[in-house]
Amino acid sequence: MAGKYEPSVKEQAFLDTIENPKYDRGIINGLKPFFRDKAPEDIKAFYSPEELDELKKLHGTDRDVEARMPVKMTRHFFEMARASKPLQRIIKANPDETLNLAGSEDPGYQMDFAPVEGMLHKYEMGLLYAVSTCSAHCRFCYREELISQKDIERQDGTVAKKGLAKINEVTDYVRAHNMIVEQNGGIHPETGREKLREVLLSGGDPMVLPNRKIGAWMAALAEAGVESIRLGTKEMAFYPKRFDDAFLAMIDNFHETYPDVGFRLMIHFNHPDEFLQKGPDGEYLMNPNGSLKWHEDTKKAMDAIVSRGWINVENQAPIIKGINDDPDALRIMQRALYRVGVGNHYFFCGRDIVAYRAFNVPIETAWNILNESQKGLSGVENHARLSITHYKGKTEVAAVTNEPIPGVPGTENGVLIFKILRNALDAPDRGKVCIVGRNPDAIWFDDYEDRVIFDEAGLYDYTRVDKKTIEVGDELDIAVAG
Repeated sequence: MAGKYEPSVKEQAFLDTIENPKYDRGIINGLKPFFRDKAPEDIKAFYSPEELDELKKLHGTDRDVEARMPVKMTRHFFEMARASKPLQRIIKANPDETLNLAGSEDPGYQMDFAPVEGMLHKYEMGLLYAVSTCSAHCRFCYREELISQKDIERQDGTVAKKGLAKINEVTDYVRAHNMIVEQNGGIHPETGREKLREVLLSGGDPMVLPNRKIGAWMAALAEAGVESIRLGTKEMAFYPKRFDDAFLAMIDNFHETYPDVGFRLMIHFNHPDEFLQKGPDGEYLMNPNGSLKWHEDTKKAMDAIVSRGWINVENQAPIIKGINDDPDALRIMQRALYRVGVGNHYFFCGRDIVAYRAFNVPIETAWNILNESQKGLSGVENHARLSITHYKGKTEVAAVTNEPIPGVPGTENGVLIFKILRNALDAPDRGKVCIVGRNPDAIWFDDYEDRVIFDEAGLYDYTRVDKKTIEVGDELDIAVAG
């Protein structure tokens, strides 16, 4: 086992500068305050009596919506949601969530790529589960097994809850991996991977952690040789006041201490109602210069982050039924974000996870929505691509056609083209495509299994990763199972 992590003198000097303010997010936890008429007076009407009756009936059954995903919202988000149906859909429990409990806890087999607990090393970067909660809980969250602390079956046959990453174990792994890479001419001899140079702090939402904990992760990763750190968060939507002077001072001090380490903030807006103001008529308000008017706290936080030129900010979001399956909403969001310096990274198809049918938009529908939304956007505004996570890697839904291919059976209604964007391990299939006959109802790769036309990507002929985890701090031994 890796020993207790001891920060270096340089790290400790940085950590000693960090302040940890207390925050009052005005959080309402669970449905009990509504069931017992104990919610704040102005929030009680968020659920109607009829809605509460339906939710009560499901409590303690296999269809308990709170067992699927705990109910949680902040005061800030509630204030925006009370006049926005899409935002209500994000945080408001609905019996429809559990009408269909089909799906997998890990459809992309992410846990096959976990060298130590709480860390994924599937691509050229690492992802860390740094915390298991957020300020509020999106009802569509595809990490519901982590948030709800559910048991999952692992590849070795054991059943356990997902654990959180530990600084000592992660940094030992990073150093071990990168040392082997360096000793072998820049390529790992078993996996074909290069240096692990980028790490994403995720969860849950790292921004619910105190500044010192976030800073400890960032400094430890920098000391371990990580070149770029991403922080994934929805806090800009749930509680923008979290990006206050103390947090800004922490990241400024980090940049001063580790000037060669890049920092990227990966934010999560699903809908423009999360940051744009509306008038009584439901139309977005405009500034005198013609730009759209942001919520004051959100704009202040965003300006503070973006004004630091060494920080890259990008938004990414799934396309979800009843929330943002609307080309106009996505067009407004992409344009408004880019205007203030936020890039549009990915839009995602929903995953085939347990009880996700209520939120899934069919793959082809999602592509059409995104394609339509990008009409009228400039070349720099419309960079976002539609991605879906396959076992083999992050896969783009590159095109959907309406015309048959002459002489090719199975193309009578057109085709869909998948393209592998990011491939696990040494990326042997990056850029390769798979062509399938269309299926308008498809929500996952399995729904195209009977209509594969061309598959150089091997999306329908894959082998799962067989991993053996050695002692913590040693390198991960990975082979491919037939």
